Amino acid sequence: VTEMGAVSVNHAVLARGGLRITGTTISPDGRLGAGKGVRATPLTGTDWATGPVAELFGRPLAEVVGDQLAADDPQDPDRAGTALVGGDLVVVGAVGDQVLARELAPGTDAGPDRAPVPGGPVIRLVPDNSHPMLSHVANLRRLASWPGLRIRVVGRLDPHRAGTVRALAVGPVPGARTTLRLPADWQGRADLGYDEIQGGHLPPRDPAAMTIPVLAVEADAVAESPLWRVRRLVELAVSGGRRAVAEAARGGEAGPAGPLRRAGFTTAAAVAAALADESDRRGRDVFGRRTDADPDRYAWAWLAVAAHLVAAERELIRSSWTAVPVG
Repeated sequence: VTEMGAVSVNHAVLARGGLRITGTTISPDGRLGAGKGVRATPLTGTDWATGPVAELFGRPLAEVVGDQLAADDPQDPDRAGTALVGGDLVVVGAVGDQVLARELAPGTDAGPDRAPVPGGPVIRLVPDNSHPMLSHVANLRRLASWPGLRIRVVGRLDPHRAGTVRALAVGPVPGARTTLRLPADWQGRADLGYDEIQGGHLPPRDPAAMTIPVLAVEADAVAESPLWRVRRLVELAVSGGRRAVAEAARGGEAGPAGPLRRAGFTTAAAVAAALADESDRRGRDVFGRRTDADPDRYAWAWLAVAAHLVAAERELIRSSWTAVPVG
């Protein structure tokens, strides 16, 4: 239950409608204050075709995500992916608890069921919350079982995973045949956390609509890249110290730098090799005795690896939203 002023509503009602709040304060982490001067008025929900939510569907989803990734401050990762995004998608399958989908091409001249954007990226819809008391996982599984289903999605970008949106709500695509058929009192949308999508909310299966190609790009560009070797070094340096890094990096081309270089991640290989060399560096005093190495050089080497890892993964995520040229 959410209490604000003299108003008390449960989360399911709040998700469908809203509250107009005056006199409140906002903390640095975004929480609203509920002091004596706060006034709250319940609002009825509006259809996605009107109001601020309608603006989410005015631009291609991939274009909006590209702007978000370019505008988000990498120095403040907690703020990344907080803005809502929306788009019209077609379900093409599933991988684990993820729904694979592709964005529908704009316009209505292609018939009632629009085709996907030619060469468009595969988009992964993931649960915003996997708590067993909520319906996110069950709803996404039901949607994934219906290839060819057209859905209108509102969610938030996951800035740390390739082509991924944390889905919050879905609705029918206006004018489409193979789309959701939701009850009238749901006001044209299903909250994936509180509503339960049933078989009767889905259209009849259409074999012709279930042949949407996935373009053979289901692999996660970040998870499947050899950059995990760089992340392992970065984390090992924190948890085990320089000696642990030196031991893990031994073996020349068999170490982390070799696979990175062969995969084309030459800069990652260079900074990883520099960290490995610095971690194994030991000086000697005038009597030939070993001395502790310069900690500043090691710290700078680690910082270079960590900064490059963040930038490289961010670029992989950005490229995962780029359409593949169709020849």
